Amino acid sequence: MDSPRLDLRHLQMIRAIGRTGRVVDAADELGLTPSALSHRIKEAERRLGVPLFERMHKRLRMTAAAEYLANFSEKFLGELYLIEDEVRRMNAGIDHVVRIAVENYSAYHWFPQFLSKFRFDHPTIDIQIMAGNRRDMVGSLLDRHIDLAITTAGAPHSATQRLPLFQDPLVFICAPEHPLAAAKSVSATDIEGQKFITFTKTPEPDQEFAQLFRPERRYPEWTASVELPEAIIELVSANQGTSILAQWAVEPHVATGRIMAIALAPKPILVNWNCEFRGDEPEANPVRKVASALSDWFSS
Repeated sequence: MDSPRLDLRHLQMIRAIGRTGRVVDAADELGLTPSALSHRIKEAERRLGVPLFERMHKRLRMTAAAEYLANFSEKFLGELYLIEDEVRRMNAGIDHVVRIAVENYSAYHWFPQFLSKFRFDHPTIDIQIMAGNRRDMVGSLLDRHIDLAITTAGAPHSATQRLPLFQDPLVFICAPEHPLAAAKSVSATDIEGQKFITFTKTPEPDQEFAQLFRPERRYPEWTASVELPEAIIELVSANQGTSILAQWAVEPHVATGRIMAIALAPKPILVNWNCEFRGDEPEANPVRKVASALSDWFSS
C-alpha cells in the first residue's frame, strides 16, 4: 500500500492558514518562522503536484483543493486529538469516554455534581464536554463528533433515540435597572417596542416568536441577532437590550443579581429538553448509561 503524500505537519499547516489567511499568523500559531512555513507550503504542493495557495495582496488565497484539504484537516485532526486523549484516559483506568454537548447553550452549572455522582457509580466511564456542536446536534451525533446531545429539537431523527429530561419555561430577561425588572410577569404588550436581542430570527414552533409575539401581533424592537446566549446575557446585564432565554440556562446569572428573569404572560412557554443519542448504540453501553443517568438526574 502506498504511503500518504502528506503528513500531519502538512495538514496542520493547511488548517492554520485556512483559519488565519496569512503566512505570518499561521506560522505564529504553529511556532514556525514565515520562511519555514513557506517551505512547507511548497513541499506540500510538490508532493501533491497540485497548487494549494495563490497570493492576493499579501494574503494567501486557498485554491479549491486547499479548501477541501482544510475542511478535512479540521475534522481529521480534531478526531485524532480526541482519540489520543481517550487513549491517555485509558491508561488512568478509564475504559470509555462519552462526549456530550448542549444545544444552543453553554449551561453546565449542573454538571460538576452530576459528574461526581456518575463517576462514583461508573468509575471506568468518563464524560467529555464538547464545544462547537451546539446548532446541528443530529449531524454531530451521526458524524460521531459527539455521542449524546441535550436538545429541544422536535421529533427525533430516524437514526437517533431520546430520553426525556425536563420541561423548562422561557423567561424574559432584563437588567436590574430596567423598567420591567420589578414586574411579576410580562406579556407581548409589555415587551412591544423594547430593545430586544434575539437568539435567532427564524420562527420556531415552541419559541417566543410563534408562541408570544405573533399571536398578539405585538413585537419588540429587534436590535440584534446574537447566536451566543452568553453574549446575550452580557448585553442584557449591561442594559443594552432585553431577551427571552431558557430559565435553567440563565439561573446562575439571576442568582448573582446580574440579570432579572421574569415569567411570560398570559401563559408560560414550556420547552421540552431531551437526551438524544444514536439509535445503534447497544443496550447497556456507556452512552446509554450516561443517557439514563441524565434522565434520572434531571427528573429527581
